[in-house]
Amino acid sequence: MLGARVRDGRPMKFLQGRLDTTARLVRDGKVAVVLVSGDAHGRSGDETAAMVEYLVEVGVPRTSIVADPYGLDTYDTCVRAAETFGIRNALFVTQPFHLPRTVALARAAGIEAHGVYAGRAGGRRSTLVRNTVREVLAYPKAARDVLSGRDPEVGSAPDDSVTAALSSHRPE
Repeated sequence: MLGARVRDGRPMKFLQGRLDTTARLVRDGKVAVVLVSGDAHGRSGDETAAMVEYLVEVGVPRTSIVADPYGLDTYDTCVRAAETFGIRNALFVTQPFHLPRTVALARAAGIEAHGVYAGRAGGRRSTLVRNTVREVLAYPKAARDVLSGRDPEVGSAPDDSVTAALSSHRPE
């Protein structure tokens, strides 16, 4: 689950759309464990803490959520999901403008990735246009990241939290 801006510890519209879609996937039994990945020290606040709190509020069991506070960009999130958390298969939830690049980066990191469109949960048209333009401009960086094989900004030792959460998951 990719992070996005928060305000006063609460998800903003695009992130809320991702979270609502993710919660629905958990409720529908399509997803057992959610890895929330974002910048815990970003300009807008702690994205991962806000995501965990919101998901718990809407009924996702805390034991089904793992937080990666060092997903500083989409590339870092994908590489860390594979290398740090050992994820090999995943659904990525994000807005339609962001999904093709996200899935491509995840696959380049060795994850059998599929995408799920998230709703906007409201928001202004100008924000959608700005984010779409930003996304188009992000493609060259994504290509450079993959071709260079750069390491994520923050390296971490392997973390078995996702595996542990999966092994303790009890389908309802």
